[in-house]
Amino acid sequence: MRRLTWLLMLFLAGRVGTAGDPIRVVDDVGREVRLAAPAQRIVSLAPHLTELLFEAGAGKRVVGVSEHSSYPADAQRLPSVGGGAGLDVEAIIALQPDLVLAWQSGNSAGQLAQLERFGLVLFYSEPGELEAIATTLERLGTLAGTVRRANEAARAYREGLARLTQRFVGRKSVSVFYQIWERPLMTVGGTHMISAWLRMCGAANVFSDLPQLAPAVSVEAVLAANPQVIVAGHYAGKSSAWQQAWRAWPQLRAVAGDHLYTVPAEMMERYTPRTLVAAEELCEYIERARRD
Repeated sequence: MRRLTWLLMLFLAGRVGTAGDPIRVVDDVGREVRLAAPAQRIVSLAPHLTELLFEAGAGKRVVGVSEHSSYPADAQRLPSVGGGAGLDVEAIIALQPDLVLAWQSGNSAGQLAQLERFGLVLFYSEPGELEAIATTLERLGTLAGTVRRANEAARAYREGLARLTQRFVGRKSVSVFYQIWERPLMTVGGTHMISAWLRMCGAANVFSDLPQLAPAVSVEAVLAANPQVIVAGHYAGKSSAWQQAWRAWPQLRAVAGDHLYTVPAEMMERYTPRTLVAAEELCEYIERARRD
């Protein structure tokens, strides 16, 4: 605690007020975030926020990132301040940020509250709809003073989303089980953005009625839902063993139709413009099942 108090004093001593109208945005949980001037030292506590900062033109102002912030390459050279398993509060304060980007459902609520008690300004991200990627880019551009670059990125994303939506609008619905982990078996609930991507593809998440973002489910529940397609996020080193496990259940429509697919997990499961690439792949797989 003494070290944290010392770091707080150092942090406050390094803050310089700037005259003029404050910068104001509203974050994803409805809180107004206010800055006296564009943020010059930003810490990101989630990989998707790190990527969005760089996309919004604020990469040079990022001084610390969460673990697994693997994109873009420049982010990998920045100091890590922890992640979902726990934040390094001392390291965050020592970086003297004037803005911290937090992921409400991915970071420890207690540690985020601790950062706020130490006077740090937090922006909370909790995207649920596809439009949120564009609006977050715009808000980050406002906070970082990179409005032009951020607005360009938001516009490009919206245009890509519109093109993809138009391709698959009005298609016959296909039921899908999206697997994000094998042991324990985990999927996405109805409020997860992947469910929104599935709806855009003209598909239905068989577990959309579950309120949790990433609930654990049983094999029996998947068998009962009997999806037409099973999709798993693919990451480096992932084998095809997950597909073989499902082939043990030939009565599943997804198995009978050979509709077991993978999409790049990093793109699909993070809330960034690159998700459009994975979403197009996802939609094409669903279209295959639709044609059967």
